Amino acid sequence: MTALAATGAATSVVIAAHTLQRTEELRRAAASALAQDPRPQEVVVAVDNNPDLFEWVGRQLPEVTAVHNRGVRGASATRNCGAQAARGTVLAFLDDDAVARPNWLQNLTAPLARPDVAGVGGHVQPLWLGRPPEWMPEEFLWVVGASYRGMPGTGSPVRNVWSENMAVARADFWSVGGFREGFGKTGHVSRPEDTDFCIRLSAALTGRTWWYEPSARVGHSVPPGRGTLRFFVRRCYSEGQGKAQMALLLGPQERLKDERRHATRTLPDGMRRELRQAVSDREFAAAQRASAIGVGLGAASLGYIVRRARPRAIV
Repeated sequence: MTALAATGAATSVVIAAHTLQRTEELRRAAASALAQDPRPQEVVVAVDNNPDLFEWVGRQLPEVTAVHNRGVRGASATRNCGAQAARGTVLAFLDDDAVARPNWLQNLTAPLARPDVAGVGGHVQPLWLGRPPEWMPEEFLWVVGASYRGMPGTGSPVRNVWSENMAVARADFWSVGGFREGFGKTGHVSRPEDTDFCIRLSAALTGRTWWYEPSARVGHSVPPGRGTLRFFVRRCYSEGQGKAQMALLLGPQERLKDERRHATRTLPDGMRRELRQAVSDREFAAAQRASAIGVGLGAASLGYIVRRARPRAIV
């Protein structure tokens, strides 16, 4: 990896999109990528099996390269479609409902110059479109696609990052075939395609690991419907199922050591903290957050157990 490739000048930003209901968010995402300094080589918008959206992108976003995924549906295949069309030596991935902050691309790609780094991910701030739910524990902000309590506060090696804010060398990306198609986010099903990809790439690149760079920041829109207890429980359950499927695909149980650490250390610490606050400050919301930690862990555990009981139902 050359220093030039780590500056953003040889970087393609890939944005996957699938619905006409988020065109204004997509417009903001593309604009935030194009506004980076240094400017990326290109911004590629990959559309998932939606001719009307593909036409809209071509008409409304003339500064981007639009490609149409007409194959396997889902975020994984659509990102791969965008990566296939990209010309940059570095691929940076951004979601269609995310907004890159100033210096995002520079901070995200700079660690790629290090010989021990396989790829990089950054911080994701939730942008609540309604009132933030007071009962939502910070340890579970991953439910709405945001960075959560328990993640590193400074630049650190990590097992995986998220594809809504990720950079990787194009050659390395394709050395493992990109994201696993048919495994990931499709409709209401959510499976950890980014975690799966990160683990496979680290295994292929001996001596290199993923790097979390919190100064590479994006904001991620969270609609009101995702701030409900119903969504919270459904998303936790789905995550448990997805992690069980990932473990079956990848093999050894140590692949889930980060999840075990979060469940056995971070979550109990969070529950104790919230209970102390509920008692000392008589804060009802703190008691709700403590309860939500238990509910979320229970839902994720149940999803994991149910999926492990049906090992043939991989995708």
